[in-house]
Amino acid sequence: MTILMILLAVIGGGLLSVQAAINGQLGSTVGVFRSAFLTFSVGALITALLIFYFEPKQAITLLEVPKWQLLGAMCGVPYIIIMVLAVQRIGTALATIAVIFGQLLMSMLIDHFGWLGNVALSFSIYRLGALIFLGFALYLIYSSNKIREINT
Repeated sequence: MTILMILLAVIGGGLLSVQAAINGQLGSTVGVFRSAFLTFSVGALITALLIFYFEPKQAITLLEVPKWQLLGAMCGVPYIIIMVLAVQRIGTALATIAVIFGQLLMSMLIDHFGWLGNVALSFSIYRLGALIFLGFALYLIYSSNKIREINT
């Protein structure tokens, strides 16, 4: 089951890169905020249909959960806007690896301290290695973009 969840997460990451590339093009054509609006509007419609047809009944509603848990919904807006802007200027690969670096860094802090109600998972040398390697990947992709700019 763990391998399946990892595979699904990899597919989700791939779809985010496709979304970033498409939204970057759309944003340069119709505007950043219109592109973000389309993303959230279509997403809301599809999610509403999924809820209607497939979501099992829950013990509590969105109105009954602790209010801080609703803040996660607002995190998507800056992400989409930042990606639409960034992809247009630095390309999909560099924007994506930068986002992944930020995700990894923050997720390690959340894991280590058990923030936001999550189980605490200690920081380790292996996690530090992953952060260093991803930082190096970010540097290499950034450098390859700089080389391309010089040659054109």
